[in-house]
Amino acid sequence: MNPAANFPAALNAPATNWAWTHQAIGKVQAESNRSADTHLYKIELPEQWGVDLYVKDESCHRTGSLKHRLARSLFLFALVNGWINEGTTVVEASSGSTAVSEAYFAQLLGLDFVAVMTRTTSPEKIALIEQFGGRCHLVDNADEVYSAASEIARENNGHYMDQFTYAERATDWRGNNNIAESIFSQLSHERHPEPAWVVVGAGTGGTSATIGRYIRYHGHSTQLAVVDPEGSAFYPAWKNNDPAVVTGNSSRIEGIGRPRVEPSFVPGVIDSMIQIPDAASVAAMMHFEQLTGLHAGPSTGTNLWGVWQLVAQLVAAGEKGSIVTLMCDGGERYAGSYNNPAWLAEKGLDPAPHLATIEDFFATGVWHG
Repeated sequence: MNPAANFPAALNAPATNWAWTHQAIGKVQAESNRSADTHLYKIELPEQWGVDLYVKDESCHRTGSLKHRLARSLFLFALVNGWINEGTTVVEASSGSTAVSEAYFAQLLGLDFVAVMTRTTSPEKIALIEQFGGRCHLVDNADEVYSAASEIARENNGHYMDQFTYAERATDWRGNNNIAESIFSQLSHERHPEPAWVVVGAGTGGTSATIGRYIRYHGHSTQLAVVDPEGSAFYPAWKNNDPAVVTGNSSRIEGIGRPRVEPSFVPGVIDSMIQIPDAASVAAMMHFEQLTGLHAGPSTGTNLWGVWQLVAQLVAAGEKGSIVTLMCDGGERYAGSYNNPAWLAEKGLDPAPHLATIEDFFATGVWHG
């Protein structure tokens, strides 16, 4: 066994300049202090259902997505561990949004940044990465990003951030202004302050791990549901209790779903998983804009397709309560893809039948999906 295998790519980097590190940490903390919390919107549902839905809008962050929180945590984690130093090239494997956010923080610290992504990543995300000074290295298949990122970091004597390993530990799940603490604080004056369900997707698994651990640690009765797009390894791994599942498939829903079970995925904190058809994610995204005027990305649609099923369960059981989910990013990042009928047709994604299912649900209160 090679003992060096347990160390990150920056093992052979020069001795840490702690004065620079202290300044860098101060810059990241100051950025956090300047950032207001994200909005928690109450979505109006039929009064007779007795269910309140809340959507936390993570698109409000400076880099436009939920991954802003993760990128900040990953940079702080790497800085305090001495993995990032003055002049370090930071490298990440990403489906897009994490890379956008990490490019922003790298630019904040004056560091070079390289994002390794599949060629299917939306042009809008690639443009944002470059806008923040990052460079993009594109590969053909999702399972190639790990080795390519590691190799680029090695060649540049840089640091491979590796969100898929460190996402679940870089954020303090006990609280300390994490997303779970924010949700429960913002719900404190609502009629159902302890939600029946929190519904999130899994890209790294870090968000579900943080929220699930927070719920357990603080003794809440809230249940955690994780939605997963078709073809992803997370759902079959959870269902069959098999962490070795590998599908090798690139998810058609950017930002969530993986071809393998990532190290940051913690199945033990999850109460339920729901596998979502890709076309249903697109339909729910479209319906959400019609319902609320909020223009969200497709992973938000994945969340909502799961939400509607859980709302239907509460209604059928005559139970009142609240459900919380996330608006992961804005739909403007997908103008040429999920918001483009020609692109959807090319990919075989027909949202129409699933839109009919949602509309029937709102008309009847019964889920027929």
